[in-house]
Amino acid sequence: MKFNIALLAGDGIGPEVIEQAVKVSDAVAKKFGHEITWKPALTGAAAIDAVGEPYPDATHEICLASDAVLFGAIGHPKYDNDPSAPVRPEQGLLKMRKKLGLFANVRPTFTFPSLLEKSPLKRERIEGTDLVFLRELTGGIYFGEKGRRDGGDTAFDNCVYTREEVQRLAKKGFELAMTRNKKLCCVDKANVLETSRLWRETVQAMEKDYPEVTVSYEFVDAVAMRLVQWPNSYDVLITENLFGDILTDEASVISGSMGLMPSASVGTENQLFEPIHGSYPQATGKNIANPMATVLSAAMMFEMAFGLHEEGKVIRDAVNKALAEGIVTEDLADGGKAYGTTEVGDWLAKNI
Repeated sequence: MKFNIALLAGDGIGPEVIEQAVKVSDAVAKKFGHEITWKPALTGAAAIDAVGEPYPDATHEICLASDAVLFGAIGHPKYDNDPSAPVRPEQGLLKMRKKLGLFANVRPTFTFPSLLEKSPLKRERIEGTDLVFLRELTGGIYFGEKGRRDGGDTAFDNCVYTREEVQRLAKKGFELAMTRNKKLCCVDKANVLETSRLWRETVQAMEKDYPEVTVSYEFVDAVAMRLVQWPNSYDVLITENLFGDILTDEASVISGSMGLMPSASVGTENQLFEPIHGSYPQATGKNIANPMATVLSAAMMFEMAFGLHEEGKVIRDAVNKALAEGIVTEDLADGGKAYGTTEVGDWLAKNI
């Protein structure tokens, strides 16, 4: 098979971890007789520096013309530390999601047998954890009207959702639950927020179409608590944009490092795959960033975008073997030998 894949390295450690995912993907392609054509494109701070726009039209055209998008990370301290900056890297991320129609963010959280002791939570609380968040990605407070009034002393951010936006995300949640343990949790704040009441009533109305799925409704603060108490009690969780952003970062460290969790952002036409971590500017250029999340995002790409489950399994098996044998970056070395970002990527590709 032949694939055209848009390659958006981004900022900070993005180019370093993306390079390792490319190595691994090329190794898998060679092993199974596939051909990948990589199409690099600018986004984030790198794009602002080059053309003054965080998601240029040229990048968008490359993404539209590709079979999938593999994305690194965006963000830069010079923008983070300047609240008045008129153009920001994150604007490119939001614009990309909106223009590509990527309305559902798929974020799995799972554990690795060799890393159970490295989690900040006790083994007995996390063992067997295998959950998936579906976060709505193109609506809510991030895309609502925002601004200042009273001479700049009052700020507002409006959170708006339509029933259709909730339905299309919930539909993916129900369908995913049917392929797993048939448990779905709708995360909201329906005791306070009108948008959450819309979420809850919409999902309740859809229950009859999926009679085999057991549905629960929990407030976001309760879920935040239970994620550090009994994360293995969850299967599939659906939620709005802001809640999903926060909860999935919380869930990501259950595995032992945020540098281990992959994700996908999907719509009706396009699919993008990325690690859940940020640009980690403090590590840029030091060859210490963990590339595993990006590599596992490539595994999700083979499985979800191309339907190549054996190829995805080969990547995941290589990652598990590397972790078990201690081929890890400094975030997981725990005082032992730490390998560089490039060394880990080379080891994985060679193993495949």
